[in-house]
Amino acid sequence: MSAPAAAITEFVLKVHSRCDLRCDHCYVYVHRDQTWKDRPRAISPGIARLAAQRIAEHARDHGLHRVRVILHGGEPLLLGAERLRALLTDLRATVRPAAEIDLVLQSNGILLDEELCRLFVEHGVRVGISLDGDAAANDRHRRFRNGASSHAEVLRALELLRRPEFRPAYGGLLCTIDLANDPIAVYEALLAQRPPRIDLLLPHATWDDPPPRPGGAAAPYAAWLLTVYRRWVADGRPVPIRLFDSLRSAAVGGPSQTEAVGLDAIGLATIETDGAWEQADSLKTAFHGAAATGFHVRTHSLDEVAAHPDVAAQRQGAAALSATCRDCEVLAQCGGGLRAHRYRTGGGFDNPSVYCADLKELILSMRREPGTGRPEPIVAPEPALDALLDDLATGAGSAEAVRTLLGARAAADRALLASVLAEADLPEPAARAWALLRRIDATAPEAAVPVWRHPWLRVWALRHLDGDSGHDNDLGYLSQLAAAAAVRAGAAAELALPVRDGRVHLPGLGIAVLATTAELATLTVEAGRCTVRAPGADPVEVRDGAGPGWRPVLRAGPEEWPVLLDDLDEQRDCHEWPTAGRLVPSAALAWDARLRDAWAVLGREAPQYRPALRWGVRTVAPLAPDPGGARRSATHRDAFAAVGVAATDAPATAILLVHELQHVKLGALLDLCDLADPEHLGTVPVGWRPDPRPVEAALQGIYAHLAVADLWRRRPGAAARASFEEYRRWVLQAIEAVTATGALTVEGRRFVAGMLAAADGWAAEGP
Repeated sequence: MSAPAAAITEFVLKVHSRCDLRCDHCYVYVHRDQTWKDRPRAISPGIARLAAQRIAEHARDHGLHRVRVILHGGEPLLLGAERLRALLTDLRATVRPAAEIDLVLQSNGILLDEELCRLFVEHGVRVGISLDGDAAANDRHRRFRNGASSHAEVLRALELLRRPEFRPAYGGLLCTIDLANDPIAVYEALLAQRPPRIDLLLPHATWDDPPPRPGGAAAPYAAWLLTVYRRWVADGRPVPIRLFDSLRSAAVGGPSQTEAVGLDAIGLATIETDGAWEQADSLKTAFHGAAATGFHVRTHSLDEVAAHPDVAAQRQGAAALSATCRDCEVLAQCGGGLRAHRYRTGGGFDNPSVYCADLKELILSMRREPGTGRPEPIVAPEPALDALLDDLATGAGSAEAVRTLLGARAAADRALLASVLAEADLPEPAARAWALLRRIDATAPEAAVPVWRHPWLRVWALRHLDGDSGHDNDLGYLSQLAAAAAVRAGAAAELALPVRDGRVHLPGLGIAVLATTAELATLTVEAGRCTVRAPGADPVEVRDGAGPGWRPVLRAGPEEWPVLLDDLDEQRDCHEWPTAGRLVPSAALAWDARLRDAWAVLGREAPQYRPALRWGVRTVAPLAPDPGGARRSATHRDAFAAVGVAATDAPATAILLVHELQHVKLGALLDLCDLADPEHLGTVPVGWRPDPRPVEAALQGIYAHLAVADLWRRRPGAAARASFEEYRRWVLQAIEAVTATGALTVEGRRFVAGMLAAADGWAAEGP
């Protein structure tokens, strides 16, 4: 009898059923199930689209906000870049109107190259790579068909993923345990690749095909894992390890992060290359056809899949487990282990896990485990990222470091725009605008770069993606961006642009003021002339300076640091504090003088911040003044190189600019790497606020206040000295608090150590 349908939120999409390695522990090819032999090598576009439609339908019917799709195989990279691009584009375009989609790809990494890395960054795909340790450990099982080592090729792939521009696509490492491998050597080899996450997997086995137990040891896998666990804790948990984190979470009633342990309901379905709906792929280790449901994407909905008795059993918690499991003291954490590991001929899955003794010993030992000292972990250097972290951690940071962040953010925003704007969904004139912008990017990239660096591009793209009806988030902004690029390139173009309050905005260039009530105007770029026309209004020529009907963007600040003083762009209202209105000429002149004076103040008091400021703050959006007279400044994580500042005197403006510069830099750095475990839910006390803050928010405050302390220590007088001591105390106390959480990643620990060294160095200098 079928159980009521429940939501399925995670989908394994088999895109290729063959592999370029011959791993002798692979459950797909060398275990009991051999259905891969009858599957198509690659999924067809039609089957992939049907699967996507089923997922979207299910998400709408169940009101799902987010689903996860894991591209799997075989080896999914065998599909090739062109077919992967088409699949990802279609998948996002089909599913995204119904729910957000997290995309993951699991690979051996052999075929990974720069083109694929760019594709995965563009589509927000997180790539997990299989690696079992150092060369000796990895080659024990993961070899080519001719017996050759695959280790060097995997390391080459990981080197690509660690590059700053590709780091957002680095999902983590998957390691299958072999007792013959030294656990500490494996741990150190994995840690050396600086993964954002590690999965340690017990090798697939059943009671019919039990795992090796050298010498008949009762719980050898527990002993192996506990060796890693103790070292991991001693190192301060430098990277999330899913098995350990799941068991720790379940111990306090929290959710598990894996189907391998815990009692969480499992909402997962697999789509094979022929379109068959199947259960969890790991079941293939049990017997031939173990994962089958008899359903197909053409004929069966996901509600029908969810109601299948074997799928429904995964949502029944302890009720679906054997009597032995239900009576066990570690049930809430263990959850019976992975379902596939419970199989025995004649008894089906109504058994404890074949790893029962190991799981119980691991859990009980973790409960008893005392804290240990913190030896320095062995981590191979990552020159590019390490150099960036060390540079920025000093406080000021160099111009080179900020240019690196600027380039990485521009590339990421370009990829984001490509991901948001699936061409098949674009109406005219947006499709024409996107085609023009791509053409300019290819033929005159210097004219497109200001679009990718436009500070409000990501703000608009995410608002549009989220359907934020409270803002100007329609596709007209895309036409405005393309028009601005066409003007810069002098590229022949004709585009329809939105008119709002009689004005046509070209981001980063200015506005055309038209005496019209029409909703659309036309920009024509021809023979070097750029003209905006609307019915019933005189044409307006776009030019470098002011002209009839044309108001260029305001520029302000000294020649060494010219900034765009943005009082035009409708996307600039992304801060917690409202923006000021359009500036009258006298106010614009006052802002120019204020920014020049603030630059001079920094030249006298803290010249080391000026190189980073020159690149890290390229747009200033004036904010409305605080009625109470408080100083106001703001940044937005999605608006790189832009700050909001309310009018104040030059010395205060200098401090506010440096404070916000720190947020700009750290926000961009967090796009490249996690400084703290994103799944850590704890908070820490901070001196600058009464409420405790999440670790990442605390890091933002530490970095900003580090720079402000640096500025105060350079100013004369007792009041400045008192401010310096207060800010430095806040920094040191917060550093101690975030370090004690154990949530910092390898990169986070390095970055925090650099900030601590800077603050300690000031004490050594004396007053």
